Amino acid sequence: MPLQEYEALVNRSEALILATNLAGEDSQTAFANGIRLLRGDHPEILLPAARQLATKYPSDARMHQLHGLAARAAQHSGEACGAFGIAARLAPGDPLIAHSQARSALEAGWNSLALFEKAAALAPQDGSVLLGLAAARLHDQSAQAAVEMLDALIEANPLWIDGHRDLARVRAQLGLDPGASLSKALRQHPSEAELHFLKIAIALEAANPEHAQLAIQEAKSRLGENPRLTLLEAHVYSELGNVTKADRLFATLEGDQSIAVASLYARHLLRAGQPDRATLLLEPLVAEDYDHLLWPYLSLAWRLTGSAEWAQQEGDDSFVGVYDLADRIKDLEGLIDHVRRLHFGTAQPLDQSVRGGTQTDGNLLLREDAAVKELRSLIVETVEHHVAQLPPHIGPHPTRIQDRSPIRFSGSWSVRLQDAGFHTDHVHSKGWVSSALYLALPPTVTDGSSGRCEPHAGWLSLGESRDLVPQLEPLRLIQPKVGRLVLFPSSMWHGTRPFPSGERMTIAFDIARPTQDQSGN
Repeated sequence: MPLQEYEALVNRSEALILATNLAGEDSQTAFANGIRLLRGDHPEILLPAARQLATKYPSDARMHQLHGLAARAAQHSGEACGAFGIAARLAPGDPLIAHSQARSALEAGWNSLALFEKAAALAPQDGSVLLGLAAARLHDQSAQAAVEMLDALIEANPLWIDGHRDLARVRAQLGLDPGASLSKALRQHPSEAELHFLKIAIALEAANPEHAQLAIQEAKSRLGENPRLTLLEAHVYSELGNVTKADRLFATLEGDQSIAVASLYARHLLRAGQPDRATLLLEPLVAEDYDHLLWPYLSLAWRLTGSAEWAQQEGDDSFVGVYDLADRIKDLEGLIDHVRRLHFGTAQPLDQSVRGGTQTDGNLLLREDAAVKELRSLIVETVEHHVAQLPPHIGPHPTRIQDRSPIRFSGSWSVRLQDAGFHTDHVHSKGWVSSALYLALPPTVTDGSSGRCEPHAGWLSLGESRDLVPQLEPLRLIQPKVGRLVLFPSSMWHGTRPFPSGERMTIAFDIARPTQDQSGN
């Protein structure tokens, strides 16, 4: 039975009962109920029972598969790879198990190329497997090997949107034109709408609104007028500073109450100096903002209008935590050298705040390297302490949620800035708590005002959005120190000040917002 056909749970108390009973069930029922637990987002509850089931049914590939699925969802990459490895030996022709083993090995930071090649042989038309194979080439061979593979696949399949997207991201980090494959595909398929929209998106992710504007005009010439293009065109005019044209285009969309339209329109209204209108737009929608796209803009609007609501939203001092961990990291220099070697790029990535630097690929803190595993344990302990002291639940609120466990990483990476590099002011809509852990710093960052440096060179700025509302002062400026971990709400605007020279390397991560128990238990 396909996994999506199993009924999902929504209730933690039900999950605890179901997991307790798994060990006494026959293998078919246990597997089905284990999948229900996974679909209800309870892998940590399932994992002990799944280990028992794998021992109870050592010759049943499904039980080892279930163990691997639970471990992977609970972010134990090495354990997941081991469990999938046993399942693959028992069911060598199962393409899903082969892909799962390869994917968990990649996440663990192990050589995964041979595993992905096996998975691709079993499922040669599966796009997600082929993208994994390209990622394995990037990690185990070189970025150029990944580019060459994706180039060849896209040459044969020019309408493969996911392939174009991944190729653009690798090319960008090598300093190459990220949209080259899309331009070529559009010469063959000039009326293919999704190719046009991805080309526009890639230009925006590359922080190049001029190129996005050209891509929009090209799309309009082939597709005609439609609301999606109108929204993108309005957004691009706003980013280019043409308030009049952006106003006119956004006005044609005012009947659309979708979150996507509201987020871009609110961004424009703030830039245009109209926070009152942004507040009126956002307040009725924010309770339904499940992807947390609107909260950051509403916070700015409340601050600008002097609303008392802002203090509850971001004004509590406990939302920001500064933790000096250098003395608790056993081999800090070894960790720094290890992380530095993981940077493969020569240019900044797409769709990120990095300017003048590089970023690692994959979810860094899921790796099984000894140095990373030790750091991960220390980070989880610190995050647990931090979220425990946050103010009590009040809803809706992006930070003061009710259920605050388990602690999982929705993303983690390292950024290496050099010679005047910085982060633009931004937010992390997919996170709950975000971070900066400082590993390497130039001497100028440790001095807030001396010499030829601007004040606070290289410092972390919280609550500032200089592109949209340059008149707002930061809520807080935090001096980096090696081994210092700063935690703050993912919905809070943050960026960094440029520094004149040297290397500034960090590890950053987002803690995923835990699923909220609908039963209230």
